Amino acid sequence: MIALPEAARLFRRMLVPALLALCLALGSTWTYAAQSKDSAPEAGLAPILTYISSGWNTLTRSMTDCQTVVDPKLTEASVVYLPAEFPMPAGVRELQNRCKVRVQALPTVITAPGQVDPSKIAPGLLYLENKYVVPGGRFNEMYGWDSYFIILGLLRAGRIDLARGMVENFFFEIEHYGTILNANRAYYLTRSQPPFLTSMIMAVYDAAKAAGHEDHRWLERAYGYASKDYQTWNREPHVAGSTGLSRYYDFGTGPAPESLKDEAGVHRKVANYFLLHPQAGYLMEGTNNSDSTVGFQFSVQVCDGAQRTAKPECEVPREVSLSPDYYKGDRSMRESGFDISFRFGPYGAATHHYAPVCLNSLLYKTEMDLQEMSEILGRKDDAKNWQKRAEERKERIQKYLWDPSRRLFFDYNFYTGVRSSYEYITTFYPLWAGLATPEQAKELIRNLGIFEQPGGLAMSSTDTGVQWDYPYGWAPTQIIAIEGLRRYGFNDDANRISYNFLATIAENFRRDGTIREKYNVVTRSSESDVRAGYQQNVIGFGWTNAAFLVFLHELPKDKVERLAKEQTPAATSATH
Repeated sequence: MIALPEAARLFRRMLVPALLALCLALGSTWTYAAQSKDSAPEAGLAPILTYISSGWNTLTRSMTDCQTVVDPKLTEASVVYLPAEFPMPAGVRELQNRCKVRVQALPTVITAPGQVDPSKIAPGLLYLENKYVVPGGRFNEMYGWDSYFIILGLLRAGRIDLARGMVENFFFEIEHYGTILNANRAYYLTRSQPPFLTSMIMAVYDAAKAAGHEDHRWLERAYGYASKDYQTWNREPHVAGSTGLSRYYDFGTGPAPESLKDEAGVHRKVANYFLLHPQAGYLMEGTNNSDSTVGFQFSVQVCDGAQRTAKPECEVPREVSLSPDYYKGDRSMRESGFDISFRFGPYGAATHHYAPVCLNSLLYKTEMDLQEMSEILGRKDDAKNWQKRAEERKERIQKYLWDPSRRLFFDYNFYTGVRSSYEYITTFYPLWAGLATPEQAKELIRNLGIFEQPGGLAMSSTDTGVQWDYPYGWAPTQIIAIEGLRRYGFNDDANRISYNFLATIAENFRRDGTIREKYNVVTRSSESDVRAGYQQNVIGFGWTNAAFLVFLHELPKDKVERLAKEQTPAATSATH
């Protein structure tokens, strides 16, 4: 069994050329065989693979396309923003005339997140130079962590140029918008998303190298941007107290703008929860309507219970609102990508109080990737410095985030000095990043049952009524967990879980012809009963498409054939 990061990198270098060659040989539709359906059992996967293949084009946006500007999350029309002092490209001028959109420059040059207050400018799309793939539905822009998983899918489909263009869009964001943004909308100028940049860079670099186009000049450029963006997570306010670890933190105040239209009522539900749980301390009374950090106000009145003969008596209504600290936590939760879960306290209200397992595992992976880039580029001193930083972070993760009695990794509340006990799928991130010990990996495997369900891995063991908790399973965390299992040699478990997730996607595709952003992994259904936050199960869907390709090509041939047979009409009718 191999768990060392160096061995894993060697394995990846051997594996990528083989996978790329396989990818190119199979073609863009990723059908396993060109024979007729009668002679090729794998052809049962043709419909879903064709859907995924055509989906890359359907979900691609550019600054020459009118639909790129549309923001389904808002009622008002978006403008297109160019960076301050940036000349208007010809394509944007043509877009302005043809699509009748307003184009203007941002009010100031941006060098770090939070330097522009989005509430002071109109909502708008931030210009990017290259085409990009969006998740789908209400998510009609290029997202930070979504793009890593989308890029994995594009590389499996041989779309290296599109994947590379998306990575270069992130370079543009770092240079002109101060960091990799949650997504390229003006209201996201206050926050980033989980840092997958170096993982994207190395995936594209390795794929191009395997195709015979190794580009040290591009890697040198990428190294500079990645080093700069890394610093964002390692200076205030992204420092997690005295732990030496990092935290999520949104620079904005008040309600997140993207929550106002199609997350109707979420803040009222949150206020009601905290009214019944006042010890949390997130409600204030008698607030000022003009205070933008407060947001909504709610009327609270206590009345006698209904009686048969008399009108109930009531106390005078009181005005209450959610505190600025709640909104800071809510916004920071959105930077984490896990909006909404109860992982960082009810409704994620304390997100900015935690050193999270996911973020710090990603930053360890970033440090190891930057070490590898330094070695490739001949920067020996840099490589030593990155190795040292990675070793220090690994020690701190082991100190603060590993619970030897529970045998899981947990987030750490550095405000209270108490490690969380909330069982969450991010416990597998240290496997994916390669920082867990072999003994810890074995302990995590023994605890798989906490998360494993008939359709894959559930986000948590707690049903809170929100979408990033039980009973839902999501493609990105399935990929992280399953790739982590493979990294430490637990291939049987990885095959079983990924097969069940693939089968869930395929079964639901067979019923309604779509791929969704999330699935109920307990019932193996795309139906969701989300009670707070946006309540759609969006069709598209970028990272689920990618997960299907990634998992399909890692399964043994007999499991692929079994999955394909289950999708044929004969097999389907036989099961009913």
